[in-house]
Amino acid sequence: MSARWPLAVALTLATAPPDVASAGDPRAVLDRAKQATGGARWDGVQTTYTRARLKAGGLEGVVETWADVRRGRYARRYTFGPAKGGDGYDGTTAWTQDDSGQVRLEEGANAREGAADEAYRAALAHWFPERWPASIEDGGERREGDRRFDVVRITPRGGRPFELWVDAASGLVDRFSEKDESRVRTTFLSDYRETDGVRVPFRVRETTGDPKYDAVFTVERVSLGERVEEARFSPPPPPPPDFAIAGGATSTRVPFELLNNHVYVDVRLNGRGPFRLLCDTGGGNIVTPAVAKELGLDVQGALEVRGAGEESQDLGLTRIATVEAGGATLRDQLFNVVSFDELSAVEGVPVQGLVGYEIFKRFVVTIDYPGRQLVLYAPGTFPGDAAGVELPFRFDQHVPEVDGALDGIRGTFWLDTGSRGALSVMGAFAERHGLAKRYGARIEAVTGWGIGGAARSLLARANRLTLGDAVAIDAPVVDISLQERGGSVNQYVAGVVG
Repeated sequence: MSARWPLAVALTLATAPPDVASAGDPRAVLDRAKQATGGARWDGVQTTYTRARLKAGGLEGVVETWADVRRGRYARRYTFGPAKGGDGYDGTTAWTQDDSGQVRLEEGANAREGAADEAYRAALAHWFPERWPASIEDGGERREGDRRFDVVRITPRGGRPFELWVDAASGLVDRFSEKDESRVRTTFLSDYRETDGVRVPFRVRETTGDPKYDAVFTVERVSLGERVEEARFSPPPPPPPDFAIAGGATSTRVPFELLNNHVYVDVRLNGRGPFRLLCDTGGGNIVTPAVAKELGLDVQGALEVRGAGEESQDLGLTRIATVEAGGATLRDQLFNVVSFDELSAVEGVPVQGLVGYEIFKRFVVTIDYPGRQLVLYAPGTFPGDAAGVELPFRFDQHVPEVDGALDGIRGTFWLDTGSRGALSVMGAFAERHGLAKRYGARIEAVTGWGIGGAARSLLARANRLTLGDAVAIDAPVVDISLQERGGSVNQYVAGVVG
């Protein structure tokens, strides 16, 4: 569950009435907005706190947000149905704490730019530009029916552009929108009220276009100037281990099947099974509705999930007490519940779910393809004399990514055992560098299938793929994505190595 919610932003974005804002002068609009929402009251504010109720996809929860407005630091904590977690920015690095309490530093370009935008807004830098430099431009006038909006376009240092839509009649910010790795997210602000001498919106709605999956926040409390402990903004310490290998062993072997170039492992869930689950380094915990029913699980919600295909699907949430693979056991795991009916038909075997990231982040794992087995090592016990080369990686959310190059063109590449192909090239990267023309790619085919349906691509053969400074693959077959939606439209990533 991602804590990608704009409550700190909602606190800071109210705008002046149209009679005091100069049309076409975005700086004047923002400066005068300060006077309209509290004026000098903002000058002495050092921290903000917001508590809100969240409703989305049939689930409810609570989100708390703290912000250090002088330095742009922020932190959030949430409970949401059966899930919990948080995220933050400590002034240098963005971090995420997942449901298990595990902390991940968000070092991918998408996360870095998103965190810079949030830090800019948390710092009230649209009123105090010395706190976070940005490019501020007039975005023109927009109309919807009989409503007119003045748009301001802001690009914070280290961030990406976002737009503010100011209602010309009321002078309040009606919405802001920002394009992340694949989609435009729009946040609507309403129900402005006065609190602590300023006016702030008490209703926030975030959407990516389908109202079915909108997230609605109802603010319960806003406070300015509360003391916030320094540790609040730092990555939390690691939790106690929620995993073990039977008998105190330092490693365990997990046999697997290689079907359609996918790795499948037998996994026991709540002591039952085994169930055939796809092992995917880029994927979280998933079981199908049929498995959830067989186990008698309490499935909650209908959130949106996207994958290889262009369509979205419903996703439920549930908890599983024990997950056993070989001699390894994980306890109290949050699982997504997603239908794999279409994927099973394509694979030719029942796909009952997926495991990957939650195992790979807890153990050191080797994948022995000739021997058809995974070897899971307890942290700190991996043999130092193992053959191979070290390839530094970072996380883009829960997917490991590495720096590399395709025929000399530098880029970032995901490592994903859930991808059956050698190299799937993102459409945006291919278009920027004219790869379809360069490789004479003319054959179109279905090159994959996953959540959301088929993935269509152009087939080609490149000359060389390099990963880091130590790995080179000559003459790889590549598929150049033709997707308009879904996971293959990522503008930050060059491709997926499968």
